[in-house]
Amino acid sequence: MELPTRTFRVTRADLVRYAGASGDFNPIHWSDRTATKVGLPGVIAHGMFTMALVGRAVAEWAGAPDAIVDYNARFTRPVVVPDDDEGTEIEVSAKVREVTEDGLTRLDVTAVCGGEKVLSQARATVRTAR
Repeated sequence: MELPTRTFRVTRADLVRYAGASGDFNPIHWSDRTATKVGLPGVIAHGMFTMALVGRAVAEWAGAPDAIVDYNARFTRPVVVPDDDEGTEIEVSAKVREVTEDGLTRLDVTAVCGGEKVLSQARATVRTAR
């Protein structure tokens, strides 16, 4: 069973807000000059911000944030965020891999930006609503 795709728009303003909330002011998240100097294609979203957006989608599917029992992923590609008003989009989808006898649902999660997977081995386990 596939869950509905959830799309998140990410702009540079979002990166600034996340930097303030997280304390991560690494210039690769706001300066094109620094990002390209270190070999990146441009400013990239914070990895944990990307994971938080995916976690939000999982929480919505589960019906509540505290229904998430486990969630993990590996970063495979950066989410490049252009310096314009549009930003970029991250599309999050999931398939139910298993429903256990003890009321847990295991999900295989996919996060895509610009047609490329940005996470691999993304999986979540949620408590099934009663």
